[in-house]
Amino acid sequence: MVVAIDPADRGSSIAGFTVRDRIPRGHKMAIVPIREGEPIRKFGQIIGFAKTYIAPGEWVHEHNVGLHDFERDYAFCADARDDDVLPPEMRATFQGYRRASGKTGTRNYIGILTSVNCSASVARFAAMEVERSGILKDHPGIDGIVAIVHGTGCGHAAYGEGFDILRRTQWGYASHPNFAGVIMVGLGCEVFQIGRMKQEYGLTETETFRTLTIQETGGTRRTVQAIVEAVKDMLTVATKARRETRPASELVLALQCGGSDGYSGLTANPALGMASDLLVRHGGTSILSETPEIYGAEHLLTRRAATREVGEKLVSRIRWWEAYTARNGGEMNNNPSPGNKAGGLTTILEKSLGASAKGGRSTLRAVYEYAERITEHGFVYMDTPGYDPVAATGQVAGGANLIAFTTGRGSAFGCKPVPSLKLATNSDIYRRMIDDMDINCGDILDSVSLEDKGVEIFQSLLRVASGERTKSEELGYGDLEFVPWQVGAVM
Repeated sequence: MVVAIDPADRGSSIAGFTVRDRIPRGHKMAIVPIREGEPIRKFGQIIGFAKTYIAPGEWVHEHNVGLHDFERDYAFCADARDDDVLPPEMRATFQGYRRASGKTGTRNYIGILTSVNCSASVARFAAMEVERSGILKDHPGIDGIVAIVHGTGCGHAAYGEGFDILRRTQWGYASHPNFAGVIMVGLGCEVFQIGRMKQEYGLTETETFRTLTIQETGGTRRTVQAIVEAVKDMLTVATKARRETRPASELVLALQCGGSDGYSGLTANPALGMASDLLVRHGGTSILSETPEIYGAEHLLTRRAATREVGEKLVSRIRWWEAYTARNGGEMNNNPSPGNKAGGLTTILEKSLGASAKGGRSTLRAVYEYAERITEHGFVYMDTPGYDPVAATGQVAGGANLIAFTTGRGSAFGCKPVPSLKLATNSDIYRRMIDDMDINCGDILDSVSLEDKGVEIFQSLLRVASGERTKSEELGYGDLEFVPWQVGAVM
């Protein structure tokens, strides 16, 4: 077995064991003898196998830990239980924007969405023109105007998995409750046709949803002016929106982690898991994602699956990822990153054990594909890559109206139109990046309980949902973090 520790010099003593190596902060030390080939366990789970004999007090990391496949017991539904959901009259509330769709927003943005990279500059030109005009100062109830641009939309097949992902992502943002109004702009000749999306989803032009293309409108300048005029029209409607008391059951929380370290699985991630369970208890929804970062810990989730079908769907996505990485010349243990390893994480199995802790202990109610609309309440899973902007984009497209993001190495991230709350796993990074971090979970290593920190996070989420700005919002993050997952050949 191993334990994560603070920095220790050779010859010092920790918990009665003599430290045999100089061990960096957040790294691991063996507390029992581990013979060559034997499994190495952390949190009671296998994180790798000893390459050589490891004596108690030795540093445990890449130099003496290897990884190979082994059988995992999925035990479908073995730990599933009825979640203790509070009756409606006892649930927490927040101040949100009730939309005509029946969904509730936590922010009140106007968005300029792009169907293709070819219209990205026009969308940004228009957003800058609106900002420059000063008209938003007359509408303080609007959180801002944001150009949602991306690097795809053409040069790929007009059917199949990749196209379906982009279509779901675009529709998810176009209909997101954090937007009071949306203008979608394309070039006109791209593969991802706006008209086709409108037809497939039965969309019609309204006072809060407009579409246009550069080619039909008459070029760059005329399109920019047309977008600006459309925004001005929408402001009249959008500014009428008012926050009102809504139940926490209308919150959909995206669980994210990035720049993880050896403390992630000890502090911020399990504390966020406590907050996730609290949200579920109040009738809300939390979304765990990043399939490459639950790989090796998926058996802990299948045991919590509400039905065997839900558990098997998760396993099928794991198998898809094994095949996907193999045909692209990679392997699942290419994750963790160099920064993760410098922070004390050795294998993907160890990283996944920490990452999956964000999901708390609630029953797994459903498994969704990337950017698929979330319809179930409770704890759910969405298949996404581990790359944070891509994963969060899928969660937001699915309906997330809040993001909680844990980090140990220090992450700089925001995600308009959805506020992102940053949780530091250790006090050092919290102090060093104080302008980016919202909550310090490093004090769990001192005396604060996971339960108390979970309550603190949950209460912070309610305040942010009600309009309190996060550090990433204060810094202006979120305009460039829309990154749809690109699957398939670029042609």
